[in-house]
Amino acid sequence: MSSASTATISRLSTLDATFDQHLGALLDWEGVSDSAVQSRVDEILSDVKKRGDAAVIEATNRFDRLSVEGMEELRLKPEQLKQAFDNLPAEQRDALASAAERIRLYHERQKPTSWQYEEADGTVLGQQVTALDRAGIYVPGGKAAYPSSVLMNAIPAHVAGVREIVMVVPTPDGVVNELVLAAAHLAGVDYVFTIGGAQAIAAMAYGTETVPRVDKIVGPGNIYVATAKRAVFGQVGIDMIAGPSEILVVSDGQTDPDWLAMDLFSQAEHDEDAQAILVSWDSAHLDAVAASIERLLPTLDREAIVRESLSRRGALILCQDKADAIAMINRIAPEHLELSVEAPDTWLGEVRHAGAIFMGRYTAEALGDYCAGPNHVLPTSGTARFSSPLGVYDFQKRSSIIHCSSEGASELGKVASVLARGESLTAHARSAEYRIRN
Repeated sequence: MSSASTATISRLSTLDATFDQHLGALLDWEGVSDSAVQSRVDEILSDVKKRGDAAVIEATNRFDRLSVEGMEELRLKPEQLKQAFDNLPAEQRDALASAAERIRLYHERQKPTSWQYEEADGTVLGQQVTALDRAGIYVPGGKAAYPSSVLMNAIPAHVAGVREIVMVVPTPDGVVNELVLAAAHLAGVDYVFTIGGAQAIAAMAYGTETVPRVDKIVGPGNIYVATAKRAVFGQVGIDMIAGPSEILVVSDGQTDPDWLAMDLFSQAEHDEDAQAILVSWDSAHLDAVAASIERLLPTLDREAIVRESLSRRGALILCQDKADAIAMINRIAPEHLELSVEAPDTWLGEVRHAGAIFMGRYTAEALGDYCAGPNHVLPTSGTARFSSPLGVYDFQKRSSIIHCSSEGASELGKVASVLARGESLTAHARSAEYRIRN
């Protein structure tokens, strides 16, 4: 690690002999590796699977410090959601509605269509797209409330054509966030249960007397939620195993250092494990951003969380040039990438791995979190190498269509027969051969 550092955030250079080692340590994250957590989650999943509502109530009382006696106390009625929306200050209500409409319009463009084509002999091949019957949405509670996550998860499901949406949100100590409830009303959520943790994942995955079983569970949560989602995969689909929030900002040295410092803070304030990294080939610019960080940190409401996040997992990295910066982007595969550079469009062709790309100096990542339109549920911890943002396609599935004509079945049967007999699967071969015309 470079000797040049601030009290808050590490300074690295790609020319340092130990750079690769330090970067690897900085990026290292495994959110579901604790055997004790795994064991506890397995117990909760098994208990909910066996005892249903009773197990959910017991776990919720224990972990959220409640004293409810029945599931009816943990379900919010549609009129409660509507009341929460109606009672919002007009400014919040309008902002929520504006964000919802932008998210809907963006995701409408993602809708795939079914298709078919006919071959010369009359055989028809194609693909049919259908929506899931029921989706489950996990909305985090605790350190912060996320009405934006309600919109980002539920609206694409609606656009996809999902018939029912089940939402769970923990309410530790019984504290309910009215904005979250208002967002659920606006997004058209069908069921809302004030439960969280592994017990909520189990309830949606297996179903209970009160909680309907879902086909897929989406949405981020803590280590218990992530571990539970991994465990129930196969019983239900899941979107991803979400790690801490992260941002990689690339600056050419011409963006206001205060802007960049606040962009880093915007992700670091999520929690102490969040990651904020700035890359530039201008050393003096990195010095200026470091100074802005030190000056602006004390002005933050969540200063302690941001300071811990930056000191543990943050970095200001001096690279050599644009090519070096692009190599860094594709190695890190960030959840959020800000290209705070002149002509960011010229970078796009070389950026292979990123969850969401924010183009130019004026496009703060925070706009994507709330109201730009694209989804803010994004691949983390380098999984942008093989994963995509949450979208309409996550709430749909595709069925292949094969409709052979007599002539087509005869010709395809000859091919299938040869291949099946080559695999010693003679029933396969004979099934195809029955349809071969002499």
